[in-house]
Amino acid sequence: MTKEEKEKLRLGIYDIVKTIPRGRATSYGAIAKAAGYSNMSRLVGKMMGECSEKNIPAYRVVNSQGVLSGREAFGDNERMQRLLEDEGIVVKNNRISNWKDIFWNPLEEIILD
Repeated sequence: MTKEEKEKLRLGIYDIVKTIPRGRATSYGAIAKAAGYSNMSRLVGKMMGECSEKNIPAYRVVNSQGVLSGREAFGDNERMQRLLEDEGIVVKNNRISNWKDIFWNPLEEIILD
């Protein structure tokens, strides 16, 4: 993947993440699949960890089991959980409690005009 392709992918991933509704969360794999790169969930995780743009709710992206696996990227290990809880998401033992209800699938829920 060229530098230009990677940048285009990054911007596309950020656009998808911006559409995650408040009070919902999704997985790295779901974002990768929606971006057309279903085998690049680790790259999505890396991009979320490196995201410094304030308007990108990277904290809403977790692993496929609802575990807050990228929490270290948010400064302290509790910030990601606090951000999710501020939106009404219940987190216990570093995992979103009602993951199946909270899970947002971009392939099913993004509506293109």
